[in-house]
Amino acid sequence: MDTPFSLPTAQRIPTLDIVRGFALLGILIMNMPGFSTSFYAEADGSHLWPGQIDQLAEHVRDMLFSGKFNSMFSLLFGIGFTIQFTRLQARDPAHATSIYLRRLLVLGAFGVVHAAVFWTGDVLHIYSLLGLILLLGLRHASDRTIALLIGLCLLYPAVSGVLRLVLTTPEVVAMLVAKAKAFEMTNNAAYGHGSFFAAAREHAREFAHFYGDVWSLWGTFGFYVQMAMTMLLGLLAGRRNWPRRIPELLPRIPRLQWSALAIGLVCGAAFTVIFELNRVPGPSPIKLVGSVCYWTSRLALMVFYVLSIVRIAQTPRGAHLLAPLGACGRMPLTNYLMQTLICTTLFYGWGFGLWDRVGPAAGLVLSVFIYFGVQVPWSLWWLHRHERGPLETLWARLTYGRATAPVLAGAAPVRGPGA
Repeated sequence: MDTPFSLPTAQRIPTLDIVRGFALLGILIMNMPGFSTSFYAEADGSHLWPGQIDQLAEHVRDMLFSGKFNSMFSLLFGIGFTIQFTRLQARDPAHATSIYLRRLLVLGAFGVVHAAVFWTGDVLHIYSLLGLILLLGLRHASDRTIALLIGLCLLYPAVSGVLRLVLTTPEVVAMLVAKAKAFEMTNNAAYGHGSFFAAAREHAREFAHFYGDVWSLWGTFGFYVQMAMTMLLGLLAGRRNWPRRIPELLPRIPRLQWSALAIGLVCGAAFTVIFELNRVPGPSPIKLVGSVCYWTSRLALMVFYVLSIVRIAQTPRGAHLLAPLGACGRMPLTNYLMQTLICTTLFYGWGFGLWDRVGPAAGLVLSVFIYFGVQVPWSLWWLHRHERGPLETLWARLTYGRATAPVLAGAAPVRGPGA
């Protein structure tokens, strides 16, 4: 999760804050099942929540939200990387790379601690690692090279799906299901009934499994590719200065917006139906089609949501209506980690113990309540008194030390993350 360096209000890009705030809502909705139940539930193809309302909520959630909002954040990361690094080079060219490298390493440290101690579904360390690739490997790549890499990312689900069909035997499927069911049992014991330290040990074990088991690593790598695809798209958008050219580009947006919606809904409906009718574990040709539809829907609906916010935010009434989302988006690191604090306290055994008691329908309602009832008011209150969120301030301090920015002659200070 990333933002441009803190700027005076007049130099900010409010639309990016609003998009970021909207992404935080979608991320909470999609992370809610991982906070309240085991990641490994339903690995055998069964339904954890058999009620019709819960299953409908699950389908709507997966079709409209799954993957769209962490992709939105990776898009913003790519845009932010270009804006931030260009700004750093202009103000301190001799130290720009080392400063941004330190910034990424601090973000990665936040992510690893978050994943290994508090909640295994962390995405911060993934953004950090991909950011290192942008900084050290792709910063000077041509637009054509970046476009080619995006195309290769789009091809990944088809290539990976064919390999799974070839390599995954019935014995492998049985082994993977058995491992998943074993993890579900230990998750339920540690998260549902254990102490904070028992939960932390289980998170560390899961985190190690994600990167240490060959079959799990395959799935983890696929997630990296998904994030890289939209991060590279954001890199191109930043290079071409699209966020600051919105008024110029606005006439072209509606056609792309509605085309993206049509593609996203068709592909979203297709993968939802395919995976619901083919719940038996193991790869199959029809599931390969479902995976391609999922990736396509993920990208298309993300584009639709971003463009819709961009259009609404250009009108005075729309900008006023969406301003509370922008407040959340100005302190994304704080709000993202706050979601973990709130939800683990609600669901884990060391907190209120609601583990495995909140289904998809109630989880959807709870997500909206936490966001609009807690995080939006909190963000507005905090930013009325402070320039940045508390963890954004800490991030800046750990990046720059006691002096949060080098002050150069004739330039505003670079104050760290948070806008």
